[in-house]
Amino acid sequence: MIRLGTLSGYFFEGPRVLAGFTAPAKPGVYVVMAKTDPAREQFAVIYAWHADDLSTVGFPFQHKHSARWVKRAGDRFKLFVAWFEVPGGLPSHREQIVHELLAVYKPSCNDEQYESTWRQEWIGGYSTPATTGPLTTPKTPTDEASG
Repeated sequence: MIRLGTLSGYFFEGPRVLAGFTAPAKPGVYVVMAKTDPAREQFAVIYAWHADDLSTVGFPFQHKHSARWVKRAGDRFKLFVAWFEVPGGLPSHREQIVHELLAVYKPSCNDEQYESTWRQEWIGGYSTPATTGPLTTPKTPTDEASG
């Protein structure tokens, strides 16, 4: 099991070696990962998407982006897959999780990318009564890390 997403909020099954992987015939979100350090269990998310039936995605290497995955990893045996069956999830729920994963990990093999920040013009001004303080959430993840 591997935890992915904002604050590692989703428990994905896997990772499993993609070569020879047989996906379950269930709806879910999936990620393809490249092993970044052969000596350790470190992975980079290189692709994320969802499907109504994971068994029809084209695993292991019939997916339309599988050549990209192999090129990015350098070897088909350095590719891994993990999947998350969204409890009671509709396609819209799975899509929302994928958008979050794209914003957090910025997988290089996805054509779509999303920002993980918010902008002032998206929410407008903010004022509160004297009983509460201003928003404390940083605008970008790097703001939080720098203090």
